[in-house]
Amino acid sequence: MPDPIYVVGHINPDTDSIAAAMGYAWLLRERDGVNALAARAGALNAQTSWALKTLGLDPPLLLADASPRFESVMQRLDSIRPDAQLGAAWLLASRTGGIAPVVNENGIPHGIINGMSLFKYFTEILGPRPGDATVREMMSAQCRDAADTSVPKFQAKGHIRDSLNRILRDETDEYWVVDENGLYLGIARQRNILNPPRLQIILVDHNEPRQSIAALEEAELLEILDHHRLGNPYTHQPIRFTVDVVGSTSTLVTEQTAEAGLSAPPAIAGALLAGLLSDTLILTSPTTTERDRVVAERLARWAFVGGSPLQGESIETYGKALLSAGAGLSHRKPEEIVSTDIKSFEGGGFKFAVAQAEVTDIMQLDEHLTPLTKALDDLRDKRGLDFAMLLVTDVVRGTSRLLVSSSAPAVLNDLPYPPLPDGSRDASGVVSRKKQLLPAVLGLLER
Repeated sequence: MPDPIYVVGHINPDTDSIAAAMGYAWLLRERDGVNALAARAGALNAQTSWALKTLGLDPPLLLADASPRFESVMQRLDSIRPDAQLGAAWLLASRTGGIAPVVNENGIPHGIINGMSLFKYFTEILGPRPGDATVREMMSAQCRDAADTSVPKFQAKGHIRDSLNRILRDETDEYWVVDENGLYLGIARQRNILNPPRLQIILVDHNEPRQSIAALEEAELLEILDHHRLGNPYTHQPIRFTVDVVGSTSTLVTEQTAEAGLSAPPAIAGALLAGLLSDTLILTSPTTTERDRVVAERLARWAFVGGSPLQGESIETYGKALLSAGAGLSHRKPEEIVSTDIKSFEGGGFKFAVAQAEVTDIMQLDEHLTPLTKALDDLRDKRGLDFAMLLVTDVVRGTSRLLVSSSAPAVLNDLPYPPLPDGSRDASGVVSRKKQLLPAVLGLLER
């Protein structure tokens, strides 16, 4: 199999981010024949978990960062026991490129036999004048006596970058790679450690590095597919870059699927429809375009077929169930509410974050207002931000209230959302963080 291409959305993934990754990975496999795998950059939220469970889909694999790990450069070489004769180690080394890993019966590495360890052993045993010792006699010694037991060990899941300084100082050519229990997994050679393979990455539903997986600069970025404002990362070579004005990235994935003359399987179509309906609040958000409506009908045709988990559903019934699954404040901790669906931004010299939470009744915010405001302040301090905001959106009535952390810049007092006696702001008619709230905030910060 060729190296995988990971299709991954932004950190704190929402339903569109997960659905677009799954749908685009499927399309790349089906249309282009590449080994594309869907990934996620964080935990699933309640809405996405409900959608995947309803559709019978497994979550994408977790890919928190793109930094190469020792497992990517190791070889699982054959090994030999400490009580084996050196002759057996000699034969093994002839097949492995000059080394023989010596591993105890319990799987714990004992040492490595290579040319240097053999020379050192023979020098210590035979001295400067070998005398009458024969090769047969020397090869009958036990491997444990000739093995270098000072070889460093690194965990397979460990980041190479964290150990580079140590490796560059060492005069060692081979290293143990072990699991979390210290058991032998393989051998990594220095030349491979210093030039590890880069993960191949495709970003969906975002293009700003601060919203992406950690260590993106250590990966090979192949493509970006998105529907947000530009804040794209630096690349070493030209890449395919698609940013379009639609309500969801799932819309773009579906359009490419149709252009290829393909139709997504019902479960994948259901996921893409969930991403579209979530991002557009069942096609009522001001971000919704006519293209989104056309795509929604197409996805419904693919997803609501007989035998599908969504058989008998409609866009309206599926959308309402989806939004209800992720709405509400009572069953989540305040710190979870302000950090689950959150995006970071910079503007006018300020670093800030905007979170969004959905409810089915805006009045429930009243009993949670104090703990949520404190959670916003804590989040601001923890992340080193100038301020943080929470947009609580009523998905039934299509309106919101805005909470702003303390010590926010005075210029935000001019936001077009009237302050309420409880300290929140009435963001009447605001449902889109991207198209309605963010432009208003950046317009004040950058004026």
